[in-house]
Amino acid sequence: MIAAAVRGRYRPLILAAVAGVLLACGLAPLHFWWLAPPALVAIGALFLKSGTPRRASFLGWIFGSAYFAVAMLWIVEPFFVDAARHGWMAPFALCFMAGGLALFWGSAFGLAFRFGATPGLRILTLIVLWSFAEFARAYVLTGLPWAALAQIWSVTPVAHLLAWIGPHGLALATLAAMLPLTLVIAPDGARERRLASVAPAAVFVIAAFWAAAGVPEPEMTGKTVRLVQPNAPQDQKWHPDHIWTFFQRQLDYTAQRDDPKAPDLIVWPESSVPPFLHMADRELTMIADAAAGVPVVLGIRRASGARLFNSLAYLDETGVIAGTYDKHHLVPFGEYIPLGGVAAQMGIYGFAADRGEGFSSGRGPELMSFGALGYGIPLICYEAVFPQDVNGAPGRGNFLLQITNDAWFGAHSGPYQHLEQARMRAIEQGLPMIRVANTGISAIIGPTGRTVDSLPLNTAGYLDVALPAPLPPTLYSRTGDIGAFLSVLLLGLAVSALQFARNRANSN
Repeated sequence: MIAAAVRGRYRPLILAAVAGVLLACGLAPLHFWWLAPPALVAIGALFLKSGTPRRASFLGWIFGSAYFAVAMLWIVEPFFVDAARHGWMAPFALCFMAGGLALFWGSAFGLAFRFGATPGLRILTLIVLWSFAEFARAYVLTGLPWAALAQIWSVTPVAHLLAWIGPHGLALATLAAMLPLTLVIAPDGARERRLASVAPAAVFVIAAFWAAAGVPEPEMTGKTVRLVQPNAPQDQKWHPDHIWTFFQRQLDYTAQRDDPKAPDLIVWPESSVPPFLHMADRELTMIADAAAGVPVVLGIRRASGARLFNSLAYLDETGVIAGTYDKHHLVPFGEYIPLGGVAAQMGIYGFAADRGEGFSSGRGPELMSFGALGYGIPLICYEAVFPQDVNGAPGRGNFLLQITNDAWFGAHSGPYQHLEQARMRAIEQGLPMIRVANTGISAIIGPTGRTVDSLPLNTAGYLDVALPAPLPPTLYSRTGDIGAFLSVLLLGLAVSALQFARNRANSN
């Protein structure tokens, strides 16, 4: 009897964890997107049966923890670069990351159960609060929208809705389409209510195919970009015995002339030049000589006084530095320590970026000239995860350009998920994406999200790829996240009005 009671108590939590794992399987590299609807319906049914707000909150936290643990399993990889020193931290990092992000979802579940008086109102309230939780996850503190719900649809026709409503709008649409299906399987559901519960899913499918059917075929610019991928493993990248081998490899790839027509731009990955910019005259001359009149984009560290910057530099056809961009959206604890400046005021100087401890943030999103290719929006690594950073640029430009070092992410899920997020940014903006990664996956992605060509993961090489032309500005590129936020807000007001009307009717 006791064993049966224990099983009954923990069974919903186990099922919630399983649902979270299934939902995460929709992400790259598995792309089992068809598991998302049953996973969301299952968690909706468990939510309605949770009994109390506290249990609902814990259920949502378990569900979120399982989802993020699978989705962000790559977070352990950096700790195994030097496993003897840091390997023991890996499980703690994963647990804290998954459990911390799941707090947003758990809070939404608990509040939705608390304020929803009927199953229908609870589902509607959960849609609203879960959507707000995803906004909070993307914006609060420095934000971390990795494994956003919209990412599940990246290889399906549904992804084309990103051009219209963006990732937060697509997350709202996903929840609004899937969670009401929970009411269809409710044993006490009236026929009319069941039909109304299916309607959002039908609209979702129709809208996805409508968006995909209206996608034009992009034209080509006639320009060619060379992607240079040295494939430097992170444990060797800065090692004195290997560092110049990788640099020479990039020089060799830059100098290759397999085609009589030289490329119009050569792109190296993040932090691909060993010295700091002010000490790299010899290396920059070597790069210019190898490029033989072709402009080069490269990743390099830059110093300004005591401050350090993770930067991108553009060498024009004469080999002169014609522009630089400093990464502004830095990785907390990876590139800087949060509140390091506050600690310095208290006499603890080892965390202060303005004293050279970690990187300093650049000015913000920029529009940068890349010569004959026109203007582009530069992104360094992690910045491509944030759609608001792309929309925050002072102009649209002709393309997006991301340089990154995904060697930190290992060889399993991380690099593939990072690539999918780059594809999402291209669809959202209707702009081609030039993406060059140290260990891969380097690619040129068209403005509709289709990969023109790519270099595989963990492969050294170079690739000359034709650059597609941009599409007209998308709705999302004009409005950003404000449209999705207002939609969630209006839905929340409508749900509140329904709740108020029900309470008033009951009081009479």
